Amino acid sequence: MLTGVPGKSTRPTESVNMKHRFFPCRLLLSLIMTSTFAIETRAQEKTADRWEKDIVQIEARIAEGKSPQKSVVFVGSSSIRLWKLEKSLPKLQASNHGFGGSYLSDTVHFFDRIVAPVHPSTIVVYAGDNDIAAMKSPETVHKDFLALAARVEKDLPDCRKLIYIAIKPSVKRWALATEIQKANALIAATCAQNPRLEFVDVWTPMLKEDGMPNADLLLEDGLHMNEKGYQIWTDALLPHLSDIASN
Repeated sequence: MLTGVPGKSTRPTESVNMKHRFFPCRLLLSLIMTSTFAIETRAQEKTADRWEKDIVQIEARIAEGKSPQKSVVFVGSSSIRLWKLEKSLPKLQASNHGFGGSYLSDTVHFFDRIVAPVHPSTIVVYAGDNDIAAMKSPETVHKDFLALAARVEKDLPDCRKLIYIAIKPSVKRWALATEIQKANALIAATCAQNPRLEFVDVWTPMLKEDGMPNADLLLEDGLHMNEKGYQIWTDALLPHLSDIASN
């Protein structure tokens, strides 16, 4: 039995109660979204200038002729920097311009200083690993790849192609596997639409039969690769360089 005032509906009161009931839910959702946005923004705004010393050293190598004009430029994070290219690809005229634990956006930021001056015949890039670990979204990594591709298209018309090595699986960052695979898929789809862009899948051959990352390919830190890991990279990359080098 309703006990409201005779002749008046109780629905307005119920509506007000419902609004109060849903307000905490909306507030909680807003706080979660704001927090997520803040984390990603901080990651994206982390200054690229922390690599200035590394960039100056690369510029010096270019000036000294140690990074030959029209060579194949390898650029990106520490997985590139630690790669002994002269051993893995002895017949390839390659320049290693990898630096630290950099982001893909750092390569874009320093493009005019460490990529363009060499007028590379081909560019090989590995980056995105640290980006995902820093809470950057797969979409942001993809956006940064598009920015890099745009710079190559605009400023290096004679560069034959831009080759992207997929973000690798690792023990240390296996919890991020889903986000990594999303970023890889976005970039692979973009490469499939442009003949000057090529995607090298190293994700699949670096997994064990049970679908888990192969620790035998990694150093003790569970992140960086040993010689076995780099051999997989070399084998995966060579078909994309067949018109440049034969090993």
